[in-house]
Amino acid sequence: MTLIELVTILKSAGYPVAYSHFDSPPALPYIAYIDDESTNFNADNIVYYSVKNPTIELYTNKKDLNAESALETALNDSELPFELISEVYIESERMFQRSYSISVI
Repeated sequence: MTLIELVTILKSAGYPVAYSHFDSPPALPYIAYIDDESTNFNADNIVYYSVKNPTIELYTNKKDLNAESALETALNDSELPFELISEVYIESERMFQRSYSISVI
């Protein structure tokens, strides 16, 4: 799966999507993602399988179970297993950030 395909999946949740950040953030909720980690499978001194582990972040102004469900349904419908990394309230921005990790081969 490519990052372009990932963006299509994320957009199917029904919220704006951007890589890393928005220059002018839209109204909440929205989704950002970053390709910040890999767990490649190495063999014979080469990368045998490249495994990307993008981080997906859902931003909301309150605990938003509907937005969480929409994002998780989009991931599940696309058969992308995910793990919840964290959920924090960003006091300075007055918003919640819920972060997920997925593995993409």
